[in-house]
Amino acid sequence: MSAHHSFDVLIIGSGLAGLTAALKLAPTHRVAVVTKRGISDGSSNWAQGGIAAVLAEGDSYASHVDDTLVAGAGLCDLEATRFTVENAPAAIAWLQELGVPFSTENGALHLTREGGHTHRRIVHATDATGAAVQTTLSQRARATPGITFFENHMLVDLITERHLPGHTAGAAAKRCHGAYVLDVERDEVETFNAPHTILATGGAGKVYLYTTNPDTATGDGIAAGWRAGCRVGNMEFIQFHPTCLYHPNVKNFLITEAVRGEGGQLKLPPHLGGHRFMPDHDPRAELAPRDIVARAIDHEMKKHGLDCVHLDISHQSPGFIREHFPNILARCAELGIDITREPIPVVPAAHYTCGGLVTDLHGQTGIAGLYAVGETTCTGLHGANRLASNSLVECMVFAQAAVKAIATAQVTTQPEIPLWDESRVTDADEQVVISHNWDELRRFMWDYVGIVRTNKRLERAAHRITLLQREIHEFYSQFHVTRDLLELRNLVQVADLIVMSAMLRHESRGLHFSRDYPALLPEARPTILVPPAR
Repeated sequence: MSAHHSFDVLIIGSGLAGLTAALKLAPTHRVAVVTKRGISDGSSNWAQGGIAAVLAEGDSYASHVDDTLVAGAGLCDLEATRFTVENAPAAIAWLQELGVPFSTENGALHLTREGGHTHRRIVHATDATGAAVQTTLSQRARATPGITFFENHMLVDLITERHLPGHTAGAAAKRCHGAYVLDVERDEVETFNAPHTILATGGAGKVYLYTTNPDTATGDGIAAGWRAGCRVGNMEFIQFHPTCLYHPNVKNFLITEAVRGEGGQLKLPPHLGGHRFMPDHDPRAELAPRDIVARAIDHEMKKHGLDCVHLDISHQSPGFIREHFPNILARCAELGIDITREPIPVVPAAHYTCGGLVTDLHGQTGIAGLYAVGETTCTGLHGANRLASNSLVECMVFAQAAVKAIATAQVTTQPEIPLWDESRVTDADEQVVISHNWDELRRFMWDYVGIVRTNKRLERAAHRITLLQREIHEFYSQFHVTRDLLELRNLVQVADLIVMSAMLRHESRGLHFSRDYPALLPEARPTILVPPAR
C-alpha cells in the first residue's frame, strides 16, 4: 500500500524559490519539500552571474524598472516590475543575514554590471552566485525543524476535485488539495495532502537540444499546472543564453553574462580574421540584451557555417580574470583552454523560460490553494525577454509574497483523497520508446522552434507534437509510471504550449523572432492560453 502524507504546505522544488518559501513558512507551518533529485540539483545552483538590486549610489528603482521594461520589449507588467525591484534590496539583506558569502570590495558588496543594465547593481559571489546561495539555504533548511525533505520524489500530478469521488466531468478545478508524487527509489506513487501547494519546479530548458539548464529542467510545474486548469502566459519567449561553452566533452556549462559585462568581446574565429562582430549588430555591442546577442551569434554562425564563435576576455590581466571568474577559468583549464591567453568557444543555448503559469502579486494561480514561484511562472516581470540577474530576485520576492498569502489564508478542511492506482504494469519497450521520443522532441524543437522561427517550421513541430502526445498518453494511461516517462510527458506538454503560443504571435518581439512576421505590432499584448475543460 502506497504512503499517504499530510502537511500544512507542500512545496514542489528545492531551488531558491522553494527554499525561500520553506524557511519563511517553517516557524508556523509543517512544510514538505519535494524534489525529484537531490536538494541542490536544480537551476538555482547553476546560476553564475548574480542578483540584481538597487544598492549603488546614483542608481534608482526607476532606473532598474526602466532597464527591465526596455529588455522586456514592451511586455513587462509595470506593477509586477515595480513590486520586484522595490523588494529586491530586502531580499539581498535577508540572504546576507543567512550568511551567503557575497563578494565584497572595501567592506561593501561588490556590484558588477551585466547586459541591459545601465548601472552596476549585480550582487554576486565571484562567478558562482547560485551555488553560494543554494549551499547556504540548503544547510539552513536541513537544520530547520518543521521542514521535511523528500528527495528523489517526482511530481506526477496535482490533486484537485477532478480526482475526488463524484466529480462532474468537464467542471473546472477550483481548489488544489496536494499532489501525487512518485518515490523514485521505492518505485511507488505516494499521496501528499496539503491545503497549500507551491510549485517551484523551475523552467523547461531540456525541451531543447542545447541548453544551459540541468537535467531537472523539464517543465514539470508548468505542465502539471496546465493539466490542473491553470492559465499559461508568454510561453513563446524562451531566452537563449548567448554564451554556452562549446566543447565535445562538456554540456550545459554557461559562460556568465558578467564576462561580457567586464569587457569580454565576441569575435569570429582566427581564420575569418578574428573580427569583433557585435558592433555591427547593435550600438550597445556585447552589452546589448541577450536576445539581440543570441540572434547576432546565430546569424554569424549561419552566415559563415560555424559551429561556434569566440568570447575573448584575454585582454584583461590574469589577476583580474582569476579574481572575477575563478570557476570559469578552472573549468576551461581542465579542458585545455587558458582564458587568460585565448578566447572561449561559445554557442547560444536555451537558458530561461520567460513564460509559465500566470500568477498575481501573491504568487497565486487561478486555483485556490495553488501557488507558483520562480521560473515556473509568468508574473509579468520578464515580458518578452528577461533582463539579466532579475530571475533569482524574482524567486525570493514572490516566495515571500506567497508566504504572506498563505499566512492569511482561510483554513480549510482537507477531503479524503483516493490513493494512486498501482495496478498498472511495466512495459518492456517503455525505455526504448521514451529515449527515442525524448531525442526526437529536443531535436525538432531546436530545429523548428529555436532562435529564428517560421510558420512552416512551427507547423512541422506542431504535427510531430500531436503524434508524440498520442503515444505518450497511451503509455501513461496503461503502464506503470517512471521518472523518465513523467519528464517526457511534461516536456511534450510544454513543447505544445511553446508552439501554440508562438503560432499566435504574428510579430517579432523580444525573444520571439519570426521571419514571416519581422515587424513589431504597435500594441504589446501577452499571449494567454486557457486549458480546455477536462
